[in-house]
Formats: sequence, structure tokens, C-alpha cells
Amino acid sequence: MYRISYAEIINDSSTEMREQERLALDHAIELLTRAEEQGPNSDEAVQAVLYLQKLWGFLIKDLSDPGNELAEALRGNLISIGLWVIKEADQIMQQKSKSFSGLIDVTRSIRDGLA
Repeated sequence: MYRISYAEIINDSSTEMREQERLALDHAIELLTRAEEQGPNSDEAVQAVLYLQKLWGFLIKDLSDPGNELAEALRGNLISIGLWVIKEADQIMQQKSKSFSGLIDVTRSIRDGLA
């Protein structure tokens, strides 16, 4: 008979969630890179910014959940980063900024940290 412990199931679930987060961040990087190539007034820019804001909205909500098992300090830092990303994306949408490089760099760093 095959026995799986609860801890193994939770660990597998956590691994799957981390992989999904990594894929979502990869997609954001792809969109941001295309937006950078096409410029801040392009349809690609709008698509990238909206996706990024939606993604970080979801991540911030998850990080704010009391059931989130990450260390409190790490959660706070990630929430701060997420709020910065949303603010920077707003700056692009409001045509107060034209650079996607900071958003791309931060998103890559967060994605790489999930490895």
C-alpha cells in the first residue's frame, strides 16, 4: 500500500504554487520586455502593465493572509516591493515614466528568488 504523509502533500502543493508563481513572473517579464521594445504608448505596454498590476495585486493579497507561512519580515518586504511595482507601473500608464527596465529587473529578481 502506498503511504503519503500530510507533510509530503503540503510540500508538493507548496512546490506547485512556487512553480505557478515563477511561470506568472516569467510571463510578466516577457510582456514587459515586449512593452519596452514597443514603447510606453503601445498596446504591449498597456497589456504588460495591467498584467503586472493584477499579478502583484494577487501576490500582495496572498502575502497579507495570516495563513501565509513565509516569515513576517519577508512578507513585509515582498509587499513593499509589490506596492513599488504597482506604483512604477502607474507612472508608465500616466506617462510620467517611459522606462520598463526597473520593473523587468525587480520581476527577474523575485522570480529568481523562487528557485
